[in-house]
Amino acid sequence: MVPMSTPEFLSELSVRFRETNGMVFLPEQLVEYEKARARIPQVAQAELFVSDERSAIDWLTNFLLKRPSTRSEIHPEYIPQIGSAKRKGEIIPELDQLLEDNFLQYDGTGIVPSQIHSYLSTNHKDLRSLGKSDPSLMAKAKDRWYVPDPNKAQDLEQKREKTLLKEFETYKAFTGRKLKESRLEVLRTGFRAAWANKDYKTILSVASKLPEETLQEDEKLLLWYDQALTRSEAGA
Repeated sequence: MVPMSTPEFLSELSVRFRETNGMVFLPEQLVEYEKARARIPQVAQAELFVSDERSAIDWLTNFLLKRPSTRSEIHPEYIPQIGSAKRKGEIIPELDQLLEDNFLQYDGTGIVPSQIHSYLSTNHKDLRSLGKSDPSLMAKAKDRWYVPDPNKAQDLEQKREKTLLKEFETYKAFTGRKLKESRLEVLRTGFRAAWANKDYKTILSVASKLPEETLQEDEKLLLWYDQALTRSEAGA
């Protein structure tokens, strides 16, 4: 277990390493990569397939880093990425929920965020050299979703965790035999919180409601389950 949140980890990448084409390199690796690309200029970056909630968030992050967009602009690009690639029994939240839980939206008030300002000034000639509080820029930026900066992302992560833990409570309260569908991110967040609170009973109880493949196919869930089982047996 690494005591660092995803936003904290991602914020350190650009400080410690070199980034290009959505990938991270050591300085000497980047030189070799650029040489290889020069030899094969037509090489295409591997497509990111959406198969679960985490990869959906990764796809949206990659998209919005390049192009802060409105919901109506994101939707037609995002929908074709899901479907047949979706894992059996895996719930992928609706696009609106993914955006609300993981990203920020400029509402047209205050200065335009630097992420949106940079994109618009680069891609729209009529918006170049305008200040972040220029009315024309603000109007064009309104309602666009963007990837928050690391400081704001930490706050957003806390908000997201509260939402996930609230849904985890429904899994705890489930009285049926097996949960046919579940959100992997909800399970991970709930197991992690229960482990931190030494609430091994909750981990074992929810695990007993999951299909065997859900538990066995995710190494994080399996790790928390195995450790909770060991601790419970030791306590007994």
